Amino acid sequence: MSATAPLQVEHPRLSERAALLDEAPLVQGKDDFRSITDKVTGIVLNKAPSGWFILLCLAISILLILGGSLVHLVGTGIGIWGLNTTVNWAWDITGFVFWVGIGHAGTLISAILFLFRQKWRTSINRAAEAMTIFAVACAAIYPVAHLGRIWFAHWLFPIPNQMSIWPNFKSPLLWDVFAVSTYATVSALFWFVGLIPDVATLRDRATTRTKQIVFGILCLGWRGSHRHWLHYEKAYLIFAGLSTPLVLSVHTIVSFDFAVSIVPGWHTTIFPPYFVAGAIFSGFAMVVTLMVFARKAFGLEGLITIRHLENMNKVIVATGTMVGYAYAMELFIAWYSGNEYERFAFANRILGPYAWAYWTMVSCNVIFPQLFWFKKVRTSIPAMFIISILVNIGMWFERFVIIVTSLHRDFLPSSWTYFRPTIWDISTFFGSFGLFFTLFLLFVRYLPMVAISEVKGITAAADPHGSHKHEEAHHAA
Repeated sequence: MSATAPLQVEHPRLSERAALLDEAPLVQGKDDFRSITDKVTGIVLNKAPSGWFILLCLAISILLILGGSLVHLVGTGIGIWGLNTTVNWAWDITGFVFWVGIGHAGTLISAILFLFRQKWRTSINRAAEAMTIFAVACAAIYPVAHLGRIWFAHWLFPIPNQMSIWPNFKSPLLWDVFAVSTYATVSALFWFVGLIPDVATLRDRATTRTKQIVFGILCLGWRGSHRHWLHYEKAYLIFAGLSTPLVLSVHTIVSFDFAVSIVPGWHTTIFPPYFVAGAIFSGFAMVVTLMVFARKAFGLEGLITIRHLENMNKVIVATGTMVGYAYAMELFIAWYSGNEYERFAFANRILGPYAWAYWTMVSCNVIFPQLFWFKKVRTSIPAMFIISILVNIGMWFERFVIIVTSLHRDFLPSSWTYFRPTIWDISTFFGSFGLFFTLFLLFVRYLPMVAISEVKGITAAADPHGSHKHEEAHHAA
């Protein structure tokens, strides 16, 4: 080194600060505490846009299709569906597993990412939690409707009776009842507890007496004192801890509906982790679909940023790769087992009458999500919207392939059949989207869809040194 050359000493935090410049902020624009509150509460307290009424009317119209389908089902029986002696599960259980899977992302974002202190969850967790509850409500339709005579649904409960009819607690179908109901209860409580501080803000800003009373009841007397915040944070942490194992247990138990049977194509030990990965996969895809619309419709691009969407797309490509691995392992184990019935079941999926469904599933769940390895794709709004819809189409086909292709050709070739859905199968499933979107539209209109207090906690203003960090990073660079 020349004696006249200046000494090059790198600042010890230079690389970290340079990275700070390249990383997109979680809250963009010039939002401060007041403007964040104004944006979120304005959606609830101000007049609803005309587009919201149009979408709500459309969703209610689809919901009426569900209502009509269920009324006809109860009055006539499940024979109106395309079920037959061989394929006695089809669109009904496919829809059930599909909606339970959709509900997984909300609890994952809220609970697991909260325990891992991932700050990027704060702008999307509230809507994802609500989505969980609404998806479970849609899922609950199918087991009840599948009973046929739903007025005897109380026989499912362990109520003493003179006929000595008791539920079979060895059946995984009954395990589902406990798992899904527990998941729905804890998720609803977790969602409600998180709402309390923000509902109190709505109470304080409400201009009509009716809104003040309603929000005042919902916020349970919240005043924002130190004692209130202390109890709130403890309760939120407890619910996060309770919810975390439920994310893994619920879809694991749903997979037991199939895995504990002796039906070729179902009797496989990979189902529990495979179903959990698939549920998270489809759940995150639905969150992306909803958030792309919501952020644009309500002007929340500064709070729900491209970085939030990109992180969710990273989870999608990771879980999609897991699902693809599970598909490959299923085929390998079927071949390696030497069981001719298992081999036939998977060969039938790939080359049989439902090969079109199998390859649709593989294309949507394995091939298209791999495009998210490219940053340009996973940060493109049109691309992520299209791929997220394809993922959910693929995940519906996955459940359809697992259920129908394993049943339609059983041990007796004389009973082989081909399942075709009726208009009532289609209308019931299509109508369930009406229930989901009606509930979601009511939620975004009448409750804060973004966690105000949590988003404020990650802004620069919440950190006494936060306002200087970006400036210091520029000086360091």
